[in-house]
Amino acid sequence: MINKTDKLKEECGVLGIYSCAALDENNECDENKKARVAAARKIYFGLFALQHRGQQSCGIASCDAKGADAKTIHLVKENGLLTDVFTEKNLATLEGNIALGHVRYSPRGHFRENAQPIVARYCKGSITLASNGNITNSEKLKEELLNEGAVFQSTNEVEVMMHLIARERPNSHSIENAVKKVMKRLEGSYSMVLMSPRKLVAARDPKGFRPLCLGKAGNDYIVASESVAFDVMGAKFIRDIEPGEIIVIEKGGITSHKEYCNKEKPSLCVFEYIYFARPDSVIDGVSVYNARMEIGRRLAKAHPVKADLVIGVPDSGLNFAHGFSDESGIPYGDGLIRNRYTGRTFIKETQKEREEAVALKLNPLRANIEGKRIIMIDDSIVRGTTTQNLVKILKKAGAKEVHIRIGSPPFLNPCYFGTDIPSGSELASVKYTHQELTKKLGADSLGFLPIDDLEKIGLRKDFGYCNGCFSGKYPIKIHGK
Repeated sequence: MINKTDKLKEECGVLGIYSCAALDENNECDENKKARVAAARKIYFGLFALQHRGQQSCGIASCDAKGADAKTIHLVKENGLLTDVFTEKNLATLEGNIALGHVRYSPRGHFRENAQPIVARYCKGSITLASNGNITNSEKLKEELLNEGAVFQSTNEVEVMMHLIARERPNSHSIENAVKKVMKRLEGSYSMVLMSPRKLVAARDPKGFRPLCLGKAGNDYIVASESVAFDVMGAKFIRDIEPGEIIVIEKGGITSHKEYCNKEKPSLCVFEYIYFARPDSVIDGVSVYNARMEIGRRLAKAHPVKADLVIGVPDSGLNFAHGFSDESGIPYGDGLIRNRYTGRTFIKETQKEREEAVALKLNPLRANIEGKRIIMIDDSIVRGTTTQNLVKILKKAGAKEVHIRIGSPPFLNPCYFGTDIPSGSELASVKYTHQELTKKLGADSLGFLPIDDLEKIGLRKDFGYCNGCFSGKYPIKIHGK
């Protein structure tokens, strides 16, 4: 099914916790019993901070790392938002001091079977797995597994990872050793969190395409896609998990395995800073908010224009607009008001339906834009339909001019590492020349962030970033391409 909206979606967000609060076998007081369901509840609240990374489905799994109950996995997952899926009743079933959660978006199919976490039972007990990213050689690995008799219940590549780990575990002295062996076979992007009966394991691919970080709250260790989840959970950010690193958390504490670290140049997706991550997150030592403010300043330098007001498209364009205003001296103001109660926007089949969906979500603030020359700033242009509709809305509300500025370079290539950027034939900047696109959008001018400026938005000099969707230069070879 093709995503016909004009906003990009990212694969998902992961979150895991190991709590030592309920491990005292001699403590049977009420407070200890409360602690036995606290891990999953903390995951539930932390996932709200990651909901922007996926709205198709969500899930939480838990287990108790002590006694005979250690092999029992409690799982709740379903299509929908967190508020659709979880209730006080089903949260109360998620007992245990280890828990992991997941929010998901995927262009591969909106089926419940693809919801994560995924649970498997095998000769060594059970494995529960959730991941963020895209394994570029998953089809090849799946074909090998099918030829060996493997059975799959979903189209989710995380199930491929699960099969591989389960097969390696009987010949490995630990679950982390099995993960280590499987990582040699995986190509592409993944930030995975794995729960065994007595351990929580987190691993980030050697190129670090997707973010993953470590936090702590009291005696609880937490791993998350973004540091903002720690704020909600009352935890303190410790550090980013390094590309290629495996973290193991168990009763005895935390250990790190770095055999795969510094073997390859990191290639974190630069679009995390442009759009995916929340502005209050810090990823690999860089503030997302500061990066977006600098993007706005760079846009103002690269594409100056005389205007009366700078506005941002909520919510991703707001930081860019502030930065543009600071650099240009043109006042910042509200121009589009978001209706926060529209819920999810489902796929619209006709242009009229798509226009109605945009109008339902964003309404012009006529008193602030009528008769003015407006600079409207957004994060990206995919097919151009949303941007075109927003220009119509602003001009209908009385804007004298609408100048579009985009906080990223033009999309010219698909992504193979977990973002549903469509094929080139569907991308507006491929289909049209710059002049044609400006006219099609109904804009008075159009400016994108120059690709060379991506290196100047405050990113780390000792790190590496993937910008293949803009440049066509991918950090790894893509199978069949």
